Amino acid sequence: MSEMDVQTTDCMDQFRFLVPPITDYAVYSLSPAGIVTGWNTGAERAKGYSASEIIGRHFSLFFTPEDQAAGKPARALATARATGRYDDEGWRVRKDGTRFWASAVIDPMQDENGQLVGFAKITRGLTERRPAQETLGQSEQHFRLLVDSVVDYAILTLDPEGHVTTWNSGAERAKGYTGDEILGQHFSRFFTLEDQAAGKPAQVLAAARGDGRFEEEGWRVRKDGTRFWADVVIEAMWNEDNRFIGFAKVTRDITDRLALEKARERLYQAQKIEMVGQFSGGVAHDFNNLLAVVMGSVELISKLNDDERVQRLLQTAHRAAERGARLTYQLLAYSQRQTLQPQVLDINDLIKDFEALLMHACGESIYLRLNLSPYLWLCDIDQVQFQSALLSLAVNARDAMPKGGTLTIETLNIFIAPTIAAELTEIAPGPYIEITIEDTGGGMTPEVRARAVEPFYSTKNIGRGSGLGLSQVYGFVRQSNGQMKIRSEPEHGTLVSIYLPKSTMVKADDIEIAPHASESRRRIVLVVDDDPDILDMATESVRDLGYEALAAPDAAAALKILQRDQSVDLLFTDIVMPPGMNGVELAHDACRLRPALRVLLASGYPREALRDSLTEGMAFIAKPYTMLALGASLAGLSRGAPN
Repeated sequence: MSEMDVQTTDCMDQFRFLVPPITDYAVYSLSPAGIVTGWNTGAERAKGYSASEIIGRHFSLFFTPEDQAAGKPARALATARATGRYDDEGWRVRKDGTRFWASAVIDPMQDENGQLVGFAKITRGLTERRPAQETLGQSEQHFRLLVDSVVDYAILTLDPEGHVTTWNSGAERAKGYTGDEILGQHFSRFFTLEDQAAGKPAQVLAAARGDGRFEEEGWRVRKDGTRFWADVVIEAMWNEDNRFIGFAKVTRDITDRLALEKARERLYQAQKIEMVGQFSGGVAHDFNNLLAVVMGSVELISKLNDDERVQRLLQTAHRAAERGARLTYQLLAYSQRQTLQPQVLDINDLIKDFEALLMHACGESIYLRLNLSPYLWLCDIDQVQFQSALLSLAVNARDAMPKGGTLTIETLNIFIAPTIAAELTEIAPGPYIEITIEDTGGGMTPEVRARAVEPFYSTKNIGRGSGLGLSQVYGFVRQSNGQMKIRSEPEHGTLVSIYLPKSTMVKADDIEIAPHASESRRRIVLVVDDDPDILDMATESVRDLGYEALAAPDAAAALKILQRDQSVDLLFTDIVMPPGMNGVELAHDACRLRPALRVLLASGYPREALRDSLTEGMAFIAKPYTMLALGASLAGLSRGAPN
């Protein structure tokens, strides 16, 4: 017996000893040349050959004719010999010529000297699983095609550490990276630098693994460094053995939706402010009429009774009426209807002149720091209203710092670009003076900040404020063709930025006022108002100021008096009148009838509501007015009237 025959015999003995009659697997042995040397019952069952029929024949018999022609059997043995193993799935052929899908493994067998003595081959029929595998393969292929065809969503997977393992065309479109550039890279590069520094990528993965899912909206970064607002969903993935294998991540660019939502929110806020402003303006007008009666009557009564107790009560009533007038002023300021008297002024000078009062308002526990930019541009501004707004902001800052802190007021020349103007809303691009008032107080929540300029909205205790401070400042700034922006976060203080347009005019010198013209007779004033109480009070006030007075309840009655009595010098009329003819229309008709007539118009609405209605010989006084203000207005008109 040759040495080869001895080795083959030994191999068969080992095969018979190691392999019992297994029926689910075809387990057999081959000689180094591929001749079948051992055969189990599982092989007989799978391939249809008995041991006596197959032992001594070449194993290529089990391959399809096309695989035989391609030399696959020889390559299988060569691969097993060279690498130590051959593993394959494919079609195999039974004795009766039928085919079955099989999983085949070939391992080389060596003796104690390391010499190849043959091969061990295990084959398992998978024909029953083949349709499911084909279906699964097709499903996986369809899924890959589906995922890759989605361009509106970035769909990718990450390994457990966060490295990118798959990448679809939507991800390339959204983030700018090709698959070759990003596969294997860590997904943290999609986060902003500040989020990376804060450790957010690791926090996101930890949340997704811990809860199974993480979802948020936030800024993400493209390959070119630009940012986009993204809706992000990350889900943890486990395999069938419940082993954690990574994350599935879906990202959608919703920058356009964010911009639309912000635009809608700005529109909603603007509409809400406009609606409340219109209501506030209407209430303020009616309230001003009532206050005009109260204040005028109190002043007239005070001249008729010198009793000390009566005078004290009248003074109390007058102060209460003045407080009411200030309240209506704040309402008109919010509704952008208060009367402004702008002048070309230096904001720095106004702040410096007001510094002592601001320090007093802040108290000893708050440090007031001024950082005023030199060479500040001039501004068309109402001095009183600006300083009142500054005081309101300082008081708000003081109340936000009950334990003390720092209040910083800064000024700066800036140019607002179109993109920033769009963010501020309703402000034109151009040169502006920026005034910032910043405190170190407790700050505002987003909910409080969103309602901060609403009238009557206040977080202070009852009796600590009317809720009109910030709304007054907002109204004044908007009426001055500027804008106001509030930045605030809880425990990080509040910063209010006011933007006022640079003046196009130079600062004017003081103008000398012409001396009073002498009067040769008492002037006659025709008083017109549809409210009987105001008409009585105004008529008595005019007489008390030394004028003769005639009264008319409406425009028609006033025109009849003017046609009948040519001695009337001044027309003092309310603007808001019953339907038919208002005060402005009456004034113009009266001036056409009597060209030399002088007119004083009164209203609870401001002068700006008249626009270009006032002509030469006309003046305006806002309700409620004092006797002093009424006297000055009538005197000013009298100087221009013929004697």
